[in-house]
Amino acid sequence: MPTIARLPDLLISQIAAGEVVERPASVLKELLENSLDAGSTAIQVHLEEGGVKLIRITDDGCGIARDELALALTRHATSKIASLDDLERVASFGFRGEALASVAAVARLAITSRERGAGHAWKLRGENGAEPEPAALMAGTVVEMRDLYYNTPARRKFLKSESTEFAHCADAVRRLALTRPDVAISLTHNGRSLFQLAPADRARRIAEVVGDDFVAVSRAVDAAAGPIALTGFAIDPTRAGEAKDGQNVFVNGRFVRDKIIGHALREAYRDVLHGARQPAVCLFLEIDPGLVDVNVHPAKTEVRFRDSRAVHQFVYHAIQRTLATPIQAPAAATSENRGPATLITEHRPRPAAPAFPPPLRHQASLGVAEPAATAYLAFAQAAQRPAPTSSSSAADAPQFRPQVPVDRDGPPLGYALAQLHGIYILAQNAGGLIVVDMHAAHERILYEKLKTAFDSRQVATQNLLIPAVFSADPLDVAAVEEHAEALAELGFRIATLGPGQLGVRAVPALLQSGDPVALARSLIADLREHGISQLATARRNELLATMACHGAVRARRQLAIPEMNALLRQMEETERAGQCNHGRPTWTALSLDELDKLFLRGR
Repeated sequence: MPTIARLPDLLISQIAAGEVVERPASVLKELLENSLDAGSTAIQVHLEEGGVKLIRITDDGCGIARDELALALTRHATSKIASLDDLERVASFGFRGEALASVAAVARLAITSRERGAGHAWKLRGENGAEPEPAALMAGTVVEMRDLYYNTPARRKFLKSESTEFAHCADAVRRLALTRPDVAISLTHNGRSLFQLAPADRARRIAEVVGDDFVAVSRAVDAAAGPIALTGFAIDPTRAGEAKDGQNVFVNGRFVRDKIIGHALREAYRDVLHGARQPAVCLFLEIDPGLVDVNVHPAKTEVRFRDSRAVHQFVYHAIQRTLATPIQAPAAATSENRGPATLITEHRPRPAAPAFPPPLRHQASLGVAEPAATAYLAFAQAAQRPAPTSSSSAADAPQFRPQVPVDRDGPPLGYALAQLHGIYILAQNAGGLIVVDMHAAHERILYEKLKTAFDSRQVATQNLLIPAVFSADPLDVAAVEEHAEALAELGFRIATLGPGQLGVRAVPALLQSGDPVALARSLIADLREHGISQLATARRNELLATMACHGAVRARRQLAIPEMNALLRQMEETERAGQCNHGRPTWTALSLDELDKLFLRGR
């Protein structure tokens, strides 16, 4: 039987290093966190060969006393916790006391440090029996790691190429730079300066690290409730890409990959993302340290919340509210400085928009008398906002270009000019030209109204004078008979007219302009595939989205100017109106400056 023996200290340290030192970026992260915990205001990072040959961190922190240098290189030695209570409320980055000892076990390590108030600096090499020796350093600490895995060549073989290892190191620096925008950070690789970040506010630092483009197409997040707060930026759904690595989430300053938060983000974006696009975010969650356990992973990239459901709901609702903000007024462009029509955060209350009218020809097909056109004309006159009086009469203007007011304090989407190919609405606002996909926009409006009506169990029903009859197979008929009550809750009344026939007798009033047969077929297909349980789950929203899609105004339908304006006003009052139910954008803007560039004006 094999003899049980105690492992040598060096081997113990090398085994422990495997949990902490996965690659050069792991070392870099631990050393940077030590510098931040030391109160540094400026940190310089120098790398060679992707960090495998050299990692040098220079900071201006509090420094380490001569008598504590050797202790800093031993396992489980730290100044950051002293009791179980400290461990349960960790507020610092590093606290395990393993990083320096682990690095010294698999690389050549040297520390030079000058404690504040000390006469000079001291240097200690990470070698057995080494003693501190005097050194020159103005202030702070320099940690130098050379030749990673020089004494464990088998592990060095698992490292990737220099460019790959450097990319991981650069990511580690950027993440720490995001969490501490008040600290100046620079990065040099193989003698080449990659970036130098001066102290800045959080928004400026995010723009510098993640990119100006990200901030420009994102929405600011700012929410708080009791011991928890969430700030940062979440990308506009129409600008999201398919990359899965665009989520920078920090909990009490730590970069984490948390399943709870990740799921909350996916749920918040579910209604507004197109296809396989992913939500890109840069979010900072602050929570009482006693309510989160950061001691669940050696690399500290995972956390455990005491009440994970509460955190999930908080993040979900904070992001959902941010994405649901109605369209806001664009910044007015002056003749001297006409910039793009950017969105501002101020919400200006506006009167409720008139209801978007159903197409007259479909009303007639359902047995509504033609005199309904008289009521429509009254609606059109009320919906059209009169233009300011001028010396020229509106009747003198060409029919294809109606007079439209350029109102600096007017509605965000302006006033309709014309319709393009029966698909797009062209409108003019203070910033320039607005282009709206009318089907996509109406689809979102109907969807949000359906959700509100269904949640309040107030789905108004519109009876059809003549039932819309269609053929159906026995399974369709069985589904209708089995789920008659659920169909009624959705505003549908579908009757069995024969062995292979169904008739739609009533539809939701919001969808009365849609094709009743197409609506019924889609609804029955969903019921057959998913059952009634979908009405109480996420499938419910998918069902309502499908109904809205079938009920929205179709492409190629000609709209009058008042109808277009009515649609624009409803968009401004509807949550998530910037995207249709499938995540596609519903509108875009071209500023006057952008139009001038297209036509080379001023050149």
